[in-house]
Amino acid sequence: MSPRLASFPTHAQIFGLSGRTALVTGAAGHLGSAMAVALARAGAHVILNGRSKAKLEAFADELAEEGLSVQVAAFDVLDHAAAASFFATLKRLDVLVNNAVTGLPTTADASRADAFAATLASGITAVNENVQAALPALKAAARAVGQASVINIASIYGHRSPSFATYGDSGFDSPPQYAASKGGMIALTRYLACRLAPDGVRVNSLSPGVFPWPEIEQAHPNFVARSGQRTPMERTGRWCEIGGPAVFLASDASAYMTGADLLVDGGWTAW
Repeated sequence: MSPRLASFPTHAQIFGLSGRTALVTGAAGHLGSAMAVALARAGAHVILNGRSKAKLEAFADELAEEGLSVQVAAFDVLDHAAAASFFATLKRLDVLVNNAVTGLPTTADASRADAFAATLASGITAVNENVQAALPALKAAARAVGQASVINIASIYGHRSPSFATYGDSGFDSPPQYAASKGGMIALTRYLACRLAPDGVRVNSLSPGVFPWPEIEQAHPNFVARSGQRTPMERTGRWCEIGGPAVFLASDASAYMTGADLLVDGGWTAW
């Protein structure tokens, strides 16, 4: 083998997360659980965060049955003191996935000041607080292996307005504060990427398209069908399809990426 090829990392070295620790907020939720599975199967020790200890423990048991390395950290990201207290216990954190979001009403009509405040508190303020609280552990990881990765979960609605026709007469839609928080998330990602690059901490965002959870598929099949028709790939996202992009941004495969937003939307924003 030539020296040039001998120095090229293997697939396992590029995408593997063995020996690394990742924390996923909102880990018992739809996309959070998919990303947690993918990171754990890539070799990471995954810390599952959320508000419901019972749900997290049940999910952790599922993963542990596969022999995957997981632990539960039940706290509300809106409780900044609790979050800071937990992050202070970590000597090293290689990957932080800011996925949790709360305070979403079912319709735009319900979107008043308190709804905006709740969504922005979890979608923007808590993300920044998490990063600042985790920074010593993230820097420690960067010193150990050359990099740490923060992954913020944004949305296609941070890039485009929802296509309201897809919601039709379903009785729910995507409220304005969700779009505002996700657009702000993308901007915050760029800011943090530039601020933390000298410390070896990469910060990127991931913008999913329509990934309906089972309850939505059952309750609103017309919305799911119209969303698929609106997408160039003519379908909505499958639960597991958010996992690969998360592993990509967490691993050395994206070692020269920071401040980027990765669209995982079946081409929804390409129209």
